[in-house]
Amino acid sequence: MNLELTEEQAAVRELAADFVNREIVPHAAAWDRAEQVDRGVVKKLGALGFLGLTIPEEYGGSGGDHLAYVLVTEELGRGDSSVRGLLSVSLGLVAKSINHWGTEEQKRQWLPRLCAGEALGCFALTEPGTGSDAGNLTTRAVRDGDSWVINGAKMFITNGTWAEVALVFARTGEAGHKGVSAFLVPTDTPGLTRTTVHGKLGLRGQPTAELAFEDVRVPVAAMLGPEGKGFSVAMSALAKGRMSVAAGCVGIIQASLDAAVAYATQREQFGRQIAAHQLVQEMLADIKVELDAARLLVWRVADLIERGEPFQTESSVAKLYASEAAVKAANTALQVFGGYGFIDEYPVGKYVRDARVMTLYEGTSQIQKLLIGRALTGVNAF
Repeated sequence: MNLELTEEQAAVRELAADFVNREIVPHAAAWDRAEQVDRGVVKKLGALGFLGLTIPEEYGGSGGDHLAYVLVTEELGRGDSSVRGLLSVSLGLVAKSINHWGTEEQKRQWLPRLCAGEALGCFALTEPGTGSDAGNLTTRAVRDGDSWVINGAKMFITNGTWAEVALVFARTGEAGHKGVSAFLVPTDTPGLTRTTVHGKLGLRGQPTAELAFEDVRVPVAAMLGPEGKGFSVAMSALAKGRMSVAAGCVGIIQASLDAAVAYATQREQFGRQIAAHQLVQEMLADIKVELDAARLLVWRVADLIERGEPFQTESSVAKLYASEAAVKAANTALQVFGGYGFIDEYPVGKYVRDARVMTLYEGTSQIQKLLIGRALTGVNAF
């Protein structure tokens, strides 16, 4: 794996860092308190080409490789994980799925708008009673002439209240994952109701919703991929999506380290900077080591994807390590801040709250361990 960035990748990283420092960092605390990111950030992400990374230019994308995508995602995670989630879901889960599985008509209908930030996508997989056991979802789609009629509910859907299109997974056949199909459902379709989820511990600025489907009718052409292959659509999206979550975790670790170092070199106790105390330096060193390890694991996934090699297990490894490392790094940074870390005048408390959910969504840490274990042994333990 080549660890040296190309000129183009370095330029993308610099552009993303500048955008984050100007447009996100100054507002992150206020958005967190208000439980809503400024919606205008979506079009700004589109204007810079970030929402079109890895999507072909013929469909309105900005091209680029997966490492460039990871670099942007890292920077957004450093600035505000809520903003990172907007991009990771709309581009990483929805637009990339349309690009991979969609018909020419579906690509031309949705990709230009998604890449420009004129529309957002949401990934409607999780249900009120079904999280990790995605193969046993209960939302059902029934064929009726030239249409499919969808009934059911989805929960914890990022972008749910803002999205113009929902990638919905519903049962069309037998029990288990072989009976699941995927659909592209415009969110203004009659019968689809969206309700905002309030009171989240972290990612408070990110629009999160419960979706209810009551006789939602979509044309046959709305199916994404073949009938009965919805589970494959979901898993292929999540395999790359875990890389995106892990990259966002790298951003949280970087932000935690930056904040802790800055505070430790300014704060004085016992007559000198706290950075001069050995145990404080130990905490900073621990964060730095975890940062480098997590970043390299994420970059490895991007490299494997670009070379066309298997990457699914490595993506689980990166997601598992980076998410757990982000929790530890944010918590350690809070310890460096002492009591001041416990108030939202300083950012580290938000890092702790945002990092915690990273071990839960797009596959919990326990699910990642089972996926890694299955790859090692060939035995399915779930």
